[in-house]
Amino acid sequence: MDNPTNLFKSALRAGRPQIGIWNAIPQPMIAELLAGCGFDWVLVDTEHAPMEVRDVLPALQAVAAQLGSSAVVRVAINDWVLIKRHLDQGAQSLMVPYVQSRAEAEAAVRAMRYPPRGVRGVAGITRASRFGLIADYIARAEQELCLIVQVETRAGLERLEDIATVEGVDGVFIGPADLAASLGFPGQSGHPEVVAAIEGAIARLKAVGVPSGILSTDPVLSRRWMELGTAFTALGIDIALLARAATALRAEVACG
Repeated sequence: MDNPTNLFKSALRAGRPQIGIWNAIPQPMIAELLAGCGFDWVLVDTEHAPMEVRDVLPALQAVAAQLGSSAVVRVAINDWVLIKRHLDQGAQSLMVPYVQSRAEAEAAVRAMRYPPRGVRGVAGITRASRFGLIADYIARAEQELCLIVQVETRAGLERLEDIATVEGVDGVFIGPADLAASLGFPGQSGHPEVVAAIEGAIARLKAVGVPSGILSTDPVLSRRWMELGTAFTALGIDIALLARAATALRAEVACG
């Protein structure tokens, strides 16, 4: 059995822009629904959503059932044990939040790799290796793993090139909400200074040849980021979409 191709990573390498969506509702049917809506990638969030490691496995299975869509798992913290557990249960693409230095990016890379290049614990019978049926999985696993590091603070932004150019980092995600707060504008992701900082980050990443990504619930900003060259752009969050649709429906009927 061959190691499954990581479609998300392949698209990044080929320079094909990908449109994604956030999965924060811990129910695999939601992940399945989102993947079936035509999104290239679905971010399964264990940082801010009430999802634990065990909740991610059914989400991975649900997304995999929809051909053409890839799951990206955001881990709760840059921790080699958590990263190992997600990898072992079959996640191929991980997003690591709150990376603020080259050393932290290097630590995330090591967590993605088996010794001697890294610190990932070795287990032969895992879902990642299709329970031992993928020949030479341990030797070849790294080829299909994708690491996205998240830069979302002033300190991270100041060290952006140092972080992005770490060998083994496949892309950088700019976190607009935390970045806005770090820059002194909490809750104002659309503030001109925040927008300018994001525009600058996208240009700087393009200059060093590293794919950039972002999440925006504002369609105007989403189009702006894509025009500037983001490689993977998330357009919304499931729970926010549900809340807005339900509120709009209630208002429409009540006022009709």
